[in-house]
Amino acid sequence: MSRRHHDETHEHDRGLSYDLPVLARRRMIRLMAGASLVPLLGCSAEDDTTAGSSSPSSASSSSSSSTECATIPDETAGPYPGDGSNGVNVLKESGVVRSDITSSFGDSAGGTAEGVPLTITLTVVDAASGCGTPKQGAAVYLWHCDRDGNYSLYSEGVTEENYLRGVQETDDKGQVTFRSIFPACYAGRWPHIHFEVYGSLDDATAATSITNTSQLALPKDVCDTVYATDGYSQSVQNLGQLSLETDNIFSDGHDQQLATVTGSVEKGYTATLTVPV
Repeated sequence: MSRRHHDETHEHDRGLSYDLPVLARRRMIRLMAGASLVPLLGCSAEDDTTAGSSSPSSASSSSSSSTECATIPDETAGPYPGDGSNGVNVLKESGVVRSDITSSFGDSAGGTAEGVPLTITLTVVDAASGCGTPKQGAAVYLWHCDRDGNYSLYSEGVTEENYLRGVQETDDKGQVTFRSIFPACYAGRWPHIHFEVYGSLDDATAATSITNTSQLALPKDVCDTVYATDGYSQSVQNLGQLSLETDNIFSDGHDQQLATVTGSVEKGYTATLTVPV
């Protein structure tokens, strides 16, 4: 596959035509829900952790709570997953199981992604239990672009790097945590983080039996604050041309995918999301 420059519209996720089958399935589910055939009320992240925050350096956003639980919406992995489905397979490399994904590992060029620190915690739960049962022993592969909007292994200039990619096994709370940096907003896409859920760590490192593929959205107020700092200037312009309602992935609903984010530029941010599978 040819590597186009990262500032082309929808370049990283192949655009609307690539995503139409996924979007069509999700809209059909919503239509069924409207006919009372399928419950479509999602689980929320921890709303109470951000109540009362009003400082410009501390911002948060989350979805409303619910007694029902729908599986996390399926989304495209995009053209740069690094899971063997489009060329390179980082999942089979020694060292990919790690919590700190800011630097490259193994035989890569050894670079480190610069940017505002971001800790990402996903809580994987059993949707059939109403989000009440953690999925201990599952695994999550997470990846995203760097401060310049480039994806390691694929984008020009960072094909020898594999930073901002890693795998973690869920603990007894169903949680995985990654230490990373705040991703850019590149042309045509709302700021987001990709992830795949596997039934086990063995499945993840064998790059087989993906159970769920989705994306996490970052809230606008936090993005505005981060993108005002050094190194993110291009993201300001790109974000100004987008909204969650017009993004080709999140436009048909983002309540289940919008992370709760707390923190500050000075101390770093923490993003949390519940992932029903």
